Amino acid sequence: MKIKSLVGLFTAAALSMSVATTAVADDKVLLKLPVWFGTHLIGLGSAPVYFADTLNAASGGSVRVKVYEPGKLVANKEIMENVSNGTVNAGWSTPGYNTGLLGLGGNLFSAVPFGPEAGEYLAWVLYGGGGELWQGIYDDAGLNIKAIPCSIIAPETSGWFHTPIEGVEDLDGLRMRFFGLGAKVMEKLGVQTFLLAGGDIMPAIEKGALDATEFSMPAIDKLLGFPKLLKHNYFPGWHQQSTMFDLLINGDTWAGMSDSQQALVEMACKATMLDGYAQGEAIQFQYMKANAEAGVTNHYWSDEMLATFKAAWDEVAADLVASDEGFAKIYAHLNAFRADYQIWQEWAYMPRPSMQGK
Repeated sequence: MKIKSLVGLFTAAALSMSVATTAVADDKVLLKLPVWFGTHLIGLGSAPVYFADTLNAASGGSVRVKVYEPGKLVANKEIMENVSNGTVNAGWSTPGYNTGLLGLGGNLFSAVPFGPEAGEYLAWVLYGGGGELWQGIYDDAGLNIKAIPCSIIAPETSGWFHTPIEGVEDLDGLRMRFFGLGAKVMEKLGVQTFLLAGGDIMPAIEKGALDATEFSMPAIDKLLGFPKLLKHNYFPGWHQQSTMFDLLINGDTWAGMSDSQQALVEMACKATMLDGYAQGEAIQFQYMKANAEAGVTNHYWSDEMLATFKAAWDEVAADLVASDEGFAKIYAHLNAFRADYQIWQEWAYMPRPSMQGK
């Protein structure tokens, strides 16, 4: 027994020395990380900070991350191109902001109207083949980028308005900040949509340049000041039941990292997705209650309005499938996964009580 114990000790020591030697042998990497959202925004901007803190601690200095606030290193809209050409070696964004180069299919890796909730979305991306398609849009665009899904948030609210929306006719002619594929739905219903950065929304509303807006979850929207002027907040977030974001790493930088360094980055991203999702779910209700106490009315869209949004989305999706081959390929893959997932969803989960009449 003593001999076996000694052998075990020597084996453990050898493995420990091997791991330590590998870590020492790795060239240290500093990822300079410009981000799209201010880090003060809970869940949205705080995610890359959590990622950086996690990776910095876990890697023991082998991979370090320094986060740069929006516009401090490169302009938001130029993050992706600068990562690809090596001006910066990393960036934090979401494909839906970069469809000019990635194609309209990029929207499907950010948020999908009437699309998957967070659990289903993660299942498709991590285990259903969605992740390979995600990387594929960067490769097909000729970008020298390794894209890693790295953050997810739960449902957003679907609009802040000055007055209640009683029917679709109340949307016609509104000037509204709106993101992604949901914006195309609103345009079908007569809304003029604009994609403004978070910090530009309230000034536009104060000046009368915007009539309404959506942006994110209640906690984030409150930080931006929406409840001060817009007293009618609508749910559910039919346009963004969940939203995903990616870590972009220059392809040469990624190739120069060791297997252990790459694994640490990927594990830190998965930890960031879990933390962001859990945090978002944990805090929204307190902001909804605070908004209500401050005079905001939380509304739930009627069945008729949700059906109107869904019909408009079906038209938008059909148009995109017919006109954009890349979108059609990804959308078909997602829908095939969702059809199979529905078997599990319908049998495994309890039905939700209706919100109508509340």
